[in-house]
Amino acid sequence: MARGALILVEGLDRAGKTTQTTRLVEKLETIGPVELIKFPDRTTPIGKLINNYLVDKAFQLSDESAHLLFSANRWELADVIKSKLAAGVNIVLDRYVYSGVAYTAAKGLDRQWCLNPDIGLPRPDVTLFLNLLDASTRKGFGDERYEVSEFQAKVKQQFLQFFNEEEWHTLVVDGKSIDEVHAEIWAIVEKVLKTEFADTIPTF
Repeated sequence: MARGALILVEGLDRAGKTTQTTRLVEKLETIGPVELIKFPDRTTPIGKLINNYLVDKAFQLSDESAHLLFSANRWELADVIKSKLAAGVNIVLDRYVYSGVAYTAAKGLDRQWCLNPDIGLPRPDVTLFLNLLDASTRKGFGDERYEVSEFQAKVKQQFLQFFNEEEWHTLVVDGKSIDEVHAEIWAIVEKVLKTEFADTIPTF
């Protein structure tokens, strides 16, 4: 059995990741088995702690502690991701390792230190980065801890350093309809699905 594809959707806050991952999953369901995994996964034991940290601005953690929690949350689901891919399930990720590195490095921590805890995690077969020039005008912006324009600008600068990664695709979403962005995403994913992947799942 051919393994499934690991498809990652990344982007700045309020860039439309949730909408686009939902649309993508609906499209993939017409082809075969697919699963959507959102990070942080707030349903796991570690994820519940992360949720408290994100929504309660009085909840204080050191930057290092917070980063390691986010990484641990990804490791909680690593075996699930591997087993489902091996079973031929396509997996769509809403945020992943790149977000972890970008958001923490934007606080001033060393980028390599930020990546180190994630070394060994499954690596996406394709990454779709939703690039938004101005998130502050989007509905709901500012509801969570990291949704501050100045900080988002720093996060974007960190993401820019990933743009030369293999299988990385940047899509500018400003001024485009949901359908237009979805069409761009599908054009890329459709090509990826035609790839014959090696049984061994690549890792970071």
